[in-house]
Amino acid sequence: QIMATGICRSDDHVITGAMVMPFPIILGHEAAGVVESVGQGVTSVKPGDKVIPLFVPQCGECRSCLNSKGNLCSKTDLGTSGGLMADGTTRFTCKGKTIYHFLGTSTFTEYTVLHESAVAKIDSAAPLEKVCLIGCGFSTGYGAALQTAKVEPGSTCAVFGLGGVGLSVVMGCKAAGASRIIAVDINKDKFAKAKELGATDCINPKDFNKPIHQVLMEMTGGGVDYSFEVIGRTDTMTAALACCQCNYGVCVIVGVPPAAQKITFDPMLLFTGRSWKGSVFGGWKSKDAVPKLVADYMKKKFVLDPLITHTLPLTKINEGFDLLRTGK
Repeated sequence: QIMATGICRSDDHVITGAMVMPFPIILGHEAAGVVESVGQGVTSVKPGDKVIPLFVPQCGECRSCLNSKGNLCSKTDLGTSGGLMADGTTRFTCKGKTIYHFLGTSTFTEYTVLHESAVAKIDSAAPLEKVCLIGCGFSTGYGAALQTAKVEPGSTCAVFGLGGVGLSVVMGCKAAGASRIIAVDINKDKFAKAKELGATDCINPKDFNKPIHQVLMEMTGGGVDYSFEVIGRTDTMTAALACCQCNYGVCVIVGVPPAAQKITFDPMLLFTGRSWKGSVFGGWKSKDAVPKLVADYMKKKFVLDPLITHTLPLTKINEGFDLLRTGK
């Protein structure tokens, strides 16, 4: 039973076609709930447990799960656009017709069905309406800084995009001890919250008549140590790569890339030594990490409240999407 779910831009990408999925589909992948019942052979959770669904499962058996550096379990539906559970079936129907699953989670519903590898048991005292963000947005951004980039103390970072995930990257950079965190967004209304969470500088590309990577290069005397693209646009991905230091800079793609779009860039950007990396779910091994992240939240190691702008009932979900699309 889903008790709380966040709205993520990735859900909207399916609606706009930027992320291709079969329809009709129940979206939603960032949530928290309570186990209502379990099927045969399930041992890691029992009815009554508080849990977080995992859109990147952890089967513990595939190559990524077995490798200490990997977290993209082969059982995920990400990148396959199948819309089915791991056994090739769907558990949703309406008037006798099939409805597809989204990323093995489908949380915009009162009840959903998950594979055991795609659910993590969490502290029974955790407030579900807050820790639901650990199911995607917070973990994705925070981990991109701490796990994927491995930001070091004293380093300089640039974060493109200040939605919930981008703000979580800012929090991760700060937690890692970055001395300068430059937040980049075309919506200046997001700057106050970015500063509250650790950004040292906030810049709007619209305020300059030169490419934003040049602005960042000049601000930092040759580029940032770490840059993060947290929007999902190809032009900002190349700008984020170009703004990091030419020899040892690391750029991490966090935003979901739009379907059917390609990137063209000067290979000299990589030849000089920069690294370009991707990060799914912040690089965390989901089933292992999510309960620990919830425990850290309970110990007040990080905050989630600033990431929550509105709380609406499920019947007003479309109003929630309107707020997302208008940058509110």
